Amino acid sequence: MKVHILDDWSDTLRNLPCFARLAAHDVTVWTDHAEGPALAERLREAEAICLFRERTRITTDLLAELPKLRLISGRGAWPHVDVGACAARGVAFASRKPAEAPNHAAAELTWALILVALRDLPRQMANAKAGLWQTGVGRSLHGKTIGIYGHGRIGQLVADYARAFGARVIWWGSETGRARAAAAGGEVPASRAEFFARSEILTLHLRLCPETQGIVTADDLAQMPPRSILVNTARAGLIAPGALLAALNAGRPEIAALDVFDREPLTDPADPLLSHPRVIATPHIGFVTEQEFDLQFADVFDQVNAFAVGRPINLVTSAGA
Repeated sequence: MKVHILDDWSDTLRNLPCFARLAAHDVTVWTDHAEGPALAERLREAEAICLFRERTRITTDLLAELPKLRLISGRGAWPHVDVGACAARGVAFASRKPAEAPNHAAAELTWALILVALRDLPRQMANAKAGLWQTGVGRSLHGKTIGIYGHGRIGQLVADYARAFGARVIWWGSETGRARAAAAGGEVPASRAEFFARSEILTLHLRLCPETQGIVTADDLAQMPPRSILVNTARAGLIAPGALLAALNAGRPEIAALDVFDREPLTDPADPLLSHPRVIATPHIGFVTEQEFDLQFADVFDQVNAFAVGRPINLVTSAGA
């Protein structure tokens, strides 16, 4: 099959062990991002498309321009894929939902960003290279209260790290999530307002869906303590539009450590949030490790191989549906 892999911006996949699983196919790897007519033109001959997370939207208009397409292979949730359009055009869509194992890479980056923010590492490192010594004083993590919004697998890993560092953990989330946290012995404040008011460090670990879009509001952020830190390695859309920038300008939270943004890739150095002096930014690398990529794309490529031999797996829609 003619297989096209989209949006491998770091040109990483062909150097991973899992890439050998596509040896029987004619593979094209795209290391830049395209949309509209340019995307349709480059995929004109594609029989199978491998998606890179949610970097490209699969729309009715795009599918209409791809007469040879038989399969779209992805992994995880699919808010970026028009499943109905795939079914209508007879394009199979396969996506394996992750196993119960948590994403350690995302949890590890979350913890790194917490430490970076507390110890003011970007400024300290830049000043040291500029010949300036001990310019400022950081803060200790031990004894801090960390508010974790979302009692899922990643949030629970972060809680384990927090306890190892001597921090206190409090939880918030849906009614079901709060009940699960309490049943596991976690501390759940009496109210949402109390949760935000006590979170010296707030970290978000929710899936983005219609129910969670903009779930963290300007009022929530305004209740955070002075000198508080917000960490977001989940999705930018969890925070109401414009709320974080306004909150930073108002001083609560004092610092935001962000791995996710409303528009990605975000390449404008003048973007108001990216350029904010109290924003620590990474370019959506929470899941970007060799081990995590190899795990995820082994599933994506296995779906291609299964489809090619007539035994498709993990189908959301079937060809000819």
